[in-house]
Amino acid sequence: MLRLLERLGLRFEDAVEERRFVDHFVHGNIAWTQIAMLLGAFTFAGYTLWDFVLYPEIVPTTLRIRGGTALFVLLPLTALLSTPARKWAEPIQLVFCVIPGCVLPTIYWVLPSGFTYSAAGMIIVILFVSTMLPLRTGSHAIFCATSWTALAVAESLAPEPLPPGLRFIDHSLVGNACLLSLYAVGAREVQARKQFRTAEALQREKERSEASLRDLHATQAHLVQAEKLASLGQLVAGVGHEVSTPLGLALTTSTAMEDDVEAIARMLGGGPVRRSDLTRGVARLQHGLQLTTQSLHRASEMVHSFKQVAVDQANETRQTFELHSWLADHITKLRPLLARQGLTVALSCPEGVVLTSYPGALGQVISILAFNAATHAYPGDMSGVFTVAVTQPLDRSVCITCADKGVGMPDHVRGRVFDPFFTTRREKGNAGLGLHIAFNLVVSTLGGRIELDSDVQQGTRIALEIPLTGPSKPAELELAAAP
Repeated sequence: MLRLLERLGLRFEDAVEERRFVDHFVHGNIAWTQIAMLLGAFTFAGYTLWDFVLYPEIVPTTLRIRGGTALFVLLPLTALLSTPARKWAEPIQLVFCVIPGCVLPTIYWVLPSGFTYSAAGMIIVILFVSTMLPLRTGSHAIFCATSWTALAVAESLAPEPLPPGLRFIDHSLVGNACLLSLYAVGAREVQARKQFRTAEALQREKERSEASLRDLHATQAHLVQAEKLASLGQLVAGVGHEVSTPLGLALTTSTAMEDDVEAIARMLGGGPVRRSDLTRGVARLQHGLQLTTQSLHRASEMVHSFKQVAVDQANETRQTFELHSWLADHITKLRPLLARQGLTVALSCPEGVVLTSYPGALGQVISILAFNAATHAYPGDMSGVFTVAVTQPLDRSVCITCADKGVGMPDHVRGRVFDPFFTTRREKGNAGLGLHIAFNLVVSTLGGRIELDSDVQQGTRIALEIPLTGPSKPAELELAAAP
């Protein structure tokens, strides 16, 4: 029997899945089921009106039967679904359906017309049960069999039985109603099982997708961390390479000066010293000190740049400032320095744009971009204009565009321009850290984005999109981000 139900789609092979479906199908909409049961109870009692229309004299009797059944059986069964007994919801609903089906034939005993209209009443009960209550096919079959049997027994015990032909027609109608309702309930259950299985499959797929997404995010985080460590390794290697040259030169020069000092000491301790020898020794020491100072200064600049790359702005607090006046003041300070390199600064900024951010970091970014334009966009003795334009395309952010009309960048330079220690002017002493520092400040400290657009002989345009309210705490050092 179970195999037949499984083939018909009225049962799942997996017992756990079957229990989940029954719980979903029967208990999924208890509130609506109770509303349907209340409607059924009042309808069963309300059919006393039909009795009044046809036979007013028997209304007290039929009202006691119908009303008593509704009041003392159907309504209490409905109320049981609001108690812990709701776990037996399907048996309760079955009893709710079977009792009216068995009580209804007894009403026809007291009607003067007898069982003449019994088929119509039974069909209405069957129609209500098949459409309003979530009975499964098996339970509905029990209801149909019980009600039909009650009708047959009641008819056989009636004082005035129906003629055989009319009785055959009544039972044919009731039997057809039972078969049609069983088909409808079965089709509804099969469809519900398909939908349940589809929903379960979708839920499992959703859970798998969410798990895959979590794994992807974890993998992405590991890749980002690996990239950070690789970038840090590249940065440290670059710093080591850059710092080793001036430190090595300083060490070599100091060693030579040490030999010169010992030579002078020997001359002074060995007797008369010629002035020319002493002058030559002092000159060598002065030259050595100059080289040592320059080398140590260069190494100090490298270390300072390395600290800037780390974007440690812990000492700067977030401030509220009006952007137009702040930019005007900052550019006023930059103009004399940029003018020496032939660069003119033009500012376009609407008034009234207020930021709550880190002006020190923003000022450092603007300065880096301006001096980078003076060095690279207009090399040699070229002069040009550096434009700072502010717009506010979105309510929560501001766009600061820094542009020049200089020589621009080829593709291979544009792709690496934010890399640490990448520069096209290393022979001029540039370390290649400026735009990398600017990128870290914009992203990590200001909480914004930076985009670059450049073509050869078409100039360079760098857009900074910065939120009006910056992050409450700047990003930590890249190394500190490692778990």
